[in-house]
Amino acid sequence: MNESKNEHNHEHSHEHHDGHHDHPSHSGSHVHVAQNKLKTAIFLGIVILVAEIVGGIWANSLALLSDAGHMLTDVASLVVAWLAIKISTNLPSKSMTYGYHRITILAALFNALTLIGIAIFIGDEAYRRIFNPEPVQGVVLFITATIGLVMNLYIGLGMRDQADNINIKSAMLHVLGDAAASAGVIIAGVIMYFTKWYILDPILSLLIALLVAAGAWRIMKETYVVLMEGTPLGVKFEDVQAEILSIKEIHGVHDLHIWSLTSNRNAMSGHIVVNGELTVQESQTLIHEIENRLKNTFNIGHVTVQFEDENNSHETTGFCTNNEF
Repeated sequence: MNESKNEHNHEHSHEHHDGHHDHPSHSGSHVHVAQNKLKTAIFLGIVILVAEIVGGIWANSLALLSDAGHMLTDVASLVVAWLAIKISTNLPSKSMTYGYHRITILAALFNALTLIGIAIFIGDEAYRRIFNPEPVQGVVLFITATIGLVMNLYIGLGMRDQADNINIKSAMLHVLGDAAASAGVIIAGVIMYFTKWYILDPILSLLIALLVAAGAWRIMKETYVVLMEGTPLGVKFEDVQAEILSIKEIHGVHDLHIWSLTSNRNAMSGHIVVNGELTVQESQTLIHEIENRLKNTFNIGHVTVQFEDENNSHETTGFCTNNEF
């Protein structure tokens, strides 16, 4: 009888999750807004890219061409972000039971890897020009970089309210990083115009390369945690365990797993030790309590629990130390 109750309780947590956490109209509206902003950003990004390529060649500025290379990855990241969001709205299926949400993580990883490649290219060319500085037309540099700065800030700041999505956050960091680079290019353009210190151009290019690499590293760390099914950033394993154990009907918790499906979509599963006389209705009330606490405190929206009594053999460490499934 206890085994039967356990099986029912395990299934019920899934059923409750589906009924309680699905908000299609709100989610659909959120996705529609994100897609519209991304499409606008893609168009403006292409305009900036063309302007910086033309201006960089005209001014003979590696810094401006480096910024254009960065902008190319910005546009690519925006396109990938838009496609990823569009694909991630596909409903779950028997072969993809979680749906396609994690494609946004793969897209963010792709963006980060392209940034690393761009940073290496910029750094190599800048190193060469440091020893052989070339004349740069400061006025053209200044005008082009100003256009890039204004439009990048418009794009980046316009996506702030969508930054809980790691893929959009990745694209936003691309664009804001490019805005910072444009600001540096403007300052360098003014200095080179009055002083003819053309060595500033490759030095600034190296700084842009470091900026690009730093942004890529941050995104790679976040995608690594998600793809390795690690405990989500900002969530402490011990805090989740303590929150569950603070419920008086619960005597223990083990085989606890906490992970993210994608950004801002956290999940948890675990074995919960309770009194063996717990009724089905009491267990359902307990499931509600666990789900509500974890959702409100840790933003864990998908909870799956298995009830056991104290006679079951189990781990005492909280997490599973057995590599075999």
